[in-house]
Formats: sequence, C-alpha cells, structure tokens
Amino acid sequence: MNRAVVGEKAPEFTLSTDTGSELSLADLLGKKVILYFYPKDNTSGCTFEALSFKENLKKFTASGYVVLGVSRDSVASHAKFKLNKELPFTLLSDPTEFVCKEYGVLKLKNMYGKKYLGIERSTFVINELGILTHEYRKVNSKTHVDQLIKDLGV
Repeated sequence: MNRAVVGEKAPEFTLSTDTGSELSLADLLGKKVILYFYPKDNTSGCTFEALSFKENLKKFTASGYVVLGVSRDSVASHAKFKLNKELPFTLLSDPTEFVCKEYGVLKLKNMYGKKYLGIERSTFVINELGILTHEYRKVNSKTHVDQLIKDLGV
C-alpha cells in the first residue's frame, strides 16, 4: 500500500542504520531529506547511483539536504557496502519491507523469465516539516542524481 503522496506528510519510519543504530524520520524534522530506495548493495546500478550521490553530496548538504539510502539488505551488508565505496551518507535497512510498502516501491519484476517482488529504484524529497515535496519513480541510476540537482536547484 503506497501511503507516500506528494503534498502530504511523508510516511513515518524507524529503521536500523549501517552502524546498527536506529533512525526515525521524526529525528530529521527541521531538515530536508532525500530518501532514495535502491534494489541491492554492491550491484552495478546501485553502486553507480550511490557513487553519484557521494560525488554530489556537498551540493546537497550545502542546500540543507540529508541523503539516506534504503534497501532490504541487512545492516551488515550496508556496513560493508558503505565501507567499500566510502559512502559518506547513511544507509537504512528495511528487511521487513515495511517502509518499502509505505512508499510503494515494491514492484513485480521479471529477470530471466523468473518473476519476483523487488524494489523499483525511487527517490522521495521531504521538506523540513516532513511533507513529501517530490517523488521520482523508475529512475535511471546514471542520470537521476543530475536530474535531482537540476530540479532542486542545488
């Protein structure tokens, strides 16, 4: 069930971070948030997208944004991915798929004739009041961060 609607309060969550601590969206009130969902740590498209956020992080933070990546991978997987790629932002683990469902990013996919439920690469921008201001679905990992920079004017 997709509860993420532009112009409305973003769905609340509390997830484990790549360090094992917990982070809630409520903890970030007063800050702008870029919440991006990606399918899997250490895969080519997800790595490219993460490195694009890394390369442009100063632009986002200078404009007051906090970048958070979310996937169903474990905390341990996130910690390894973050360390290996030297990612300077937080990765959140959603193994129960609760947040993925709240934001409506789980989609039926087909790979080599096998159908499975996977994360559709998506990004949500949340303002300082916790209101969802932008949503991007089916994003291209190679061009998405540049589009975000343009749209947000950072």
